[in-house]
Amino acid sequence: MATLLYSASMSLDGFIAGPGGDMSWLVPFFGPDPDVERLIPQVGALLIGNRTFHGDDPNKGTEAEGKAFGGGWEGPQFVVTHHPPREAVPDVTFVGDLPSGIAAAEEAAGEKYVSVLGADLARQCLAAGELDEILVFVHPVLLGDGVRFFAQPGGADVRLERLEVSERPMSTNLWLRVVR
Repeated sequence: MATLLYSASMSLDGFIAGPGGDMSWLVPFFGPDPDVERLIPQVGALLIGNRTFHGDDPNKGTEAEGKAFGGGWEGPQFVVTHHPPREAVPDVTFVGDLPSGIAAAEEAAGEKYVSVLGADLARQCLAAGELDEILVFVHPVLLGDGVRFFAQPGGADVRLERLEVSERPMSTNLWLRVVR
């Protein structure tokens, strides 16, 4: 059975995107990361939020633009949206609700990870009791505003178990399991 993993790069002050969804803040932190290189072949499918799918791309203007993991991964992608585009997108399936998206992504992933992309989608997966693990790449920058890694109006007490911590030249990586 697949494992749902929310992985994202985050500023030290807790933002995964800058104001207006700007992702250009990530460019200075691109570079080799053994944790990313180890993760990529373990990903069987992507489960993507609509805003993330239509959002900014830190690889804008390069040959890696629009490609998962900067072009390091190819495979089935499932976008949860109520407004699918009229034109088909190669390797992308649009699903109308979270349970259908999770089921389709898990089936496609098999025994591998379903990589959840998008803060709101990850929050929804967590609220539904479906999120299994979190991998966050904490970069040494303060953005001050933008899209939070995890936002829950009114607060939430989500217990996590640390699986692994690694220090890289451009990040400190935290791999956690959601405690149920």
